[in-house]
Amino acid sequence: MLNSSRIIQYLYSTPMTNKMRKFFMIVPLMAMLLNIGCTGNQSTTEDTNYLSTDANTITHETMQQYNFLEGMYQDEYYPKFLVDKCKGILVNLCVQIEKEQPKTLEELYVLTHAATDRFNELEDEFYENGSEIETMAREVIALDFEKIAHNYGFADADIEELIAPRNW
Repeated sequence: MLNSSRIIQYLYSTPMTNKMRKFFMIVPLMAMLLNIGCTGNQSTTEDTNYLSTDANTITHETMQQYNFLEGMYQDEYYPKFLVDKCKGILVNLCVQIEKEQPKTLEELYVLTHAATDRFNELEDEFYENGSEIETMAREVIALDFEKIAHNYGFADADIEELIAPRNW
């Protein structure tokens, strides 16, 4: 990646009008603000991968067939598009467990805590849509975390520790 001071030095040493110089200074700045940068790299899809609800990305057969958040899908109180986002978090958790293959409960908890933080990030969106992650949703989500842990070989995982950083 080019050093910004070298770019500015080049722009001032090259014969051009002030308008042209300003233009060539603004373009890299706009690219940085848009997270494109001088290399042309855009932000990765991994940032929003937790929104994918495609259970086919899971290789564990039982979890691939599992109906995540069934109780929330059956209750009209929870907007379907938000439940889809929640499902995506759980699907992504399964994919991460398969990819990273945690060996200890502590390693599993790191993954489940990150997933719980993603649920926390959805709280405001639930409120904005006349809903919230309340008692029934908490139970459904917690049981799905437990189901995931058990199916990936962590039968002794503590359900409260799986979702310890929860705000809901």
